[in-house]
Amino acid sequence: MSATAPVAEMAPLELLEGSTAIARAAILSNCRFFAGYPMSPFTGLLENMAKLMPAAGGVCINAESEIEGVNMVIGAASTGARAATGSCGQGIALMQEAVAEAALNETPLVIFNMARNQQDYFQCTRGGGWGDYRTLTLAPKDVPEAVEHTQLLFHLADKYRAPVILYGDPLIAQTRVGVRLAAPDLEPLAPKDWALDGTMGGTGKSRQVWTWAMGKVTDPGLGPDGHWRAVADKFEMIAAAEQRWESAYADEAETLVIAFGSAAKFTEYVVDELRAEGHSVGWFRPITLWPFPGAALAQATRSSRRVLVYELNAGQMLDDVRQFVHDRDTVRFIGGVSIHESGLSYGPLLDAPVLRDRILAAMAQPTER
Repeated sequence: MSATAPVAEMAPLELLEGSTAIARAAILSNCRFFAGYPMSPFTGLLENMAKLMPAAGGVCINAESEIEGVNMVIGAASTGARAATGSCGQGIALMQEAVAEAALNETPLVIFNMARNQQDYFQCTRGGGWGDYRTLTLAPKDVPEAVEHTQLLFHLADKYRAPVILYGDPLIAQTRVGVRLAAPDLEPLAPKDWALDGTMGGTGKSRQVWTWAMGKVTDPGLGPDGHWRAVADKFEMIAAAEQRWESAYADEAETLVIAFGSAAKFTEYVVDELRAEGHSVGWFRPITLWPFPGAALAQATRSSRRVLVYELNAGQMLDDVRQFVHDRDTVRFIGGVSIHESGLSYGPLLDAPVLRDRILAAMAQPTER
């Protein structure tokens, strides 16, 4: 199931670095406010937004901290503007309280996590703020898909009035590839009749987006308890409606390899190579990390004798795979922590020959089925 937003096929093919392509995609999606603090590999995106935003009639601010940046974005989004921020996982950790407030107060914004590796899975799917909320997260496998996901995420943020995340990495941020950029063709959205645009000032019915004030002014409203119940119901509905995934050869493969993001690009290559040699192997990729496509994974693993999980961390997606896979006894972890000595990128485990060897080693082990 594809996650991508349609892009005009007639758009010219341009050779662009990922950070440049994502910035231009955001502006094409009518993002007009951006704030962030430089941290590699997010810095390239911030620099591109600073360069490109003024010509589009927007504003980009290099904030003094991640906390200031995300709160500036919440303020801009509260007026109805499309707004975004970002960092790598370390910086986004500082934003967690504000992200929770945005979710519970139903303020839409896009967060770009140009992560240094794949160790932010828990952060994106579980969050670190208070209250009953989630962050819808898309994990592109390459730059062209990151462009499409960026456009889709601005749409979904407005559709659901919620913060959403694009989970990138150094390969996506810093690789130059050919991409096509065009304004997205997506379904119309309802007008933002909740936005703080100043039109209700002096009427006694001024708008507000602060949960704690719900039902405490002139309109009895839902009150905080009723509002939070409605928000929880909304995220339950998102979980059912927005699951996205891709798979290949799952119905016929004895071994199924599961990976997300850039690691999935390597997995697809290695699996195609192994199949050409006669091995019964397939792959499955969750595109939405939350909501995790559990029902699709259960179906895809019905015929699998081995389910191999490849991710560059100590096994964070592994929890979700074990929860939803058809038979959890078939699950084996073939990933691991692998960080470049600089601490800013992937280590040697993200390599096609290494992945190939790990898959073959796992396939050589006996199974109970």
